[in-house]
Amino acid sequence: MDESQPRFLDDVTVELVKHSASDTDVLWAARVSTAGEQSLDEIGKDPERSKGLINYLMRDRHGSPFEHNSMTFFVSAPIFVFREFHRHRVGWSYNEESGRYRELQPSFYIPGMERKLVQEGRPGKYVFVEGTEEQHKVVTEAMEAAYRQSYAAYREMLEAGIAREVARAVLPVGLFSSMYATCNARSLMHFLSLRTKNDQAKVPSFPQREIEMVAEKMEAAWAELMPLTHAAFVANGRVAP
Repeated sequence: MDESQPRFLDDVTVELVKHSASDTDVLWAARVSTAGEQSLDEIGKDPERSKGLINYLMRDRHGSPFEHNSMTFFVSAPIFVFREFHRHRVGWSYNEESGRYRELQPSFYIPGMERKLVQEGRPGKYVFVEGTEEQHKVVTEAMEAAYRQSYAAYREMLEAGIAREVARAVLPVGLFSSMYATCNARSLMHFLSLRTKNDQAKVPSFPQREIEMVAEKMEAAWAELMPLTHAAFVANGRVAP
């Protein structure tokens, strides 16, 4: 494939690349408050025995025991997703690819047919509804044309010797970028509470669909690592402790 030709994608990539995270981490961190050094005994025990404690901590929002773990994700998504993502600062660390130091690749986002396109209502009460085939056609054709034109202008400037940090200014926020994002379970739960829409949530959230796609993939990976913590999060209304 010619790497100078635009690629059009309708999904995001999320990969768990490194972790130190288990339900046991919550238990020894919590029990040090009453057991001191004897809390070390929890490290090798089956956390299933203590799922009631995990639920209690979640229910009563004793949050710090959920911080003693770490997950690092590789994320590839449109730039506009990252601009929302970086609003989450407490408990998160980020490193994103730089348009100053590398030539940005022509991968661009176009909504898939399942993406709802039409907004109805006013802020705070609006909903998104299905678009028609004609509306999807308009979106696809307009985006593809804009992406091709902007990337051609970018390449033209690079070939003329213009610095990458200057030439990148013509590129749109629909361009895919990549980053590593590291968090703990508590910061991830806060992210999920705001960036997913779920009927079990006590507090409603209205995320943009594209960042929700990232959040859903992160949640699936985390649920496998810490199933008891994830179950308690869901059972208690998806509110971060």
